[in-house]
Amino acid sequence: MLSNFLGADGRLRTIPSKHSKLMVVLDHLAQEFEPGRTYPEAEVNEMLQRFHPDYAALRRYLVENGFMTREDSVYWRSGGTFEV
Repeated sequence: MLSNFLGADGRLRTIPSKHSKLMVVLDHLAQEFEPGRTYPEAEVNEMLQRFHPDYAALRRYLVENGFMTREDSVYWRSGGTFEV
């Protein structure tokens, strides 16, 4: 299902509007962030911009859906699939 939204270059063609599909995409994006590490907002923006020009929407969706937590413009991964 994820391949339906990713181009050959790994960038998102579109941000899914259906919640269940959005969750799969957000989980994929969350994998880019190292658990236990904090990220300034500018770095989060830079990382997400590699996937889609609307990085602000992706950042907001990651926080709203529990994949990342934000406090004082600092972010950290707080959800998603974790590899053991």
